[in-house]
Amino acid sequence: MLSNFEQIKEAYESRDLAALDKLAIPTHRTINRRGDFKSALMLSCNNLAHLMKIDSLEADCIVLNLEDGVSKEEKPFGLVLCAIFLSHHKRCDKKLIVRVNALDDGGFEEITYLNQFMPDAIRVPKIREAKEVETVYELLDEKIELHLSIETNEAWKNLSSLRVNKKVTTFYLGVLDLFADMKLPQSLIKRDNPTLLYILSHFLVTCRVVGVRPVSFVYQEFKKLDEFKEWLYLEKKMGYDAKGCVSPTQAKIVNEVFADDKKEILRAKNIIKLFELKREEGITGFEDEEFGFIDEPIYKGALALLNSNDNEHPFSI
Repeated sequence: MLSNFEQIKEAYESRDLAALDKLAIPTHRTINRRGDFKSALMLSCNNLAHLMKIDSLEADCIVLNLEDGVSKEEKPFGLVLCAIFLSHHKRCDKKLIVRVNALDDGGFEEITYLNQFMPDAIRVPKIREAKEVETVYELLDEKIELHLSIETNEAWKNLSSLRVNKKVTTFYLGVLDLFADMKLPQSLIKRDNPTLLYILSHFLVTCRVVGVRPVSFVYQEFKKLDEFKEWLYLEKKMGYDAKGCVSPTQAKIVNEVFADDKKEILRAKNIIKLFELKREEGITGFEDEEFGFIDEPIYKGALALLNSNDNEHPFSI
């Protein structure tokens, strides 16, 4: 519990922005650099009750949302509450990410303000081209990661060029906005639709190639948990291991479905050990009774699997 929670609550409920702003005190935070997160749970920054639950939520990431779902009148209050809760969580086992508004709709000002409160990452929506990303990179504190929402025609066209710096670590697929911008009906967002499958595949492969973490789209029907699981099974089969969420139950299911396969990890470790022993003998291709033929591509695949389970930015190159 925040020691000054009652003051925060009173200032917020009385709509006293000046009083609330005085409670937002910049403080040194220990940046959470984990890159192996699976569930990214969206919380509206203007919902005080939800913000109070950050510690107890079963999610790897908390996306403190200032954009969609927060009215224009509420955004200034949400921004200050976001700063207060960042200051309160000087060290957090969950990655705390702030989704600001579009750059031309207050995003630049929000980033400037939030720099002093040191979120683990800033997520920028409606991004279009590398030049925009570069302007954010120049503005953002060097310790803070930069995450991008891919939800416009231009972003899709420029997808492979948006990682302008190693600070850019994560892309989120905003499929509803993307379909709207492409003038595609949302009725196409079905697991067996070839257009949707192409978008998921292209997004995943491009992210892997450029070295960022791909996070699959938010499934809005949060009460349809069986359908949500079917999406996760499909996405896991495709190679995804992270998804946006809108409820704690969704986050819990994501963590369960995308849990690391211990057998696969053990297999990769054994392959690496065997290959490196044989390589010392000058042999880089051989047959193993348990694992079959092992050569350098198989070895590199095993290394990549272990690397993807590292905590700190497994996709950075």
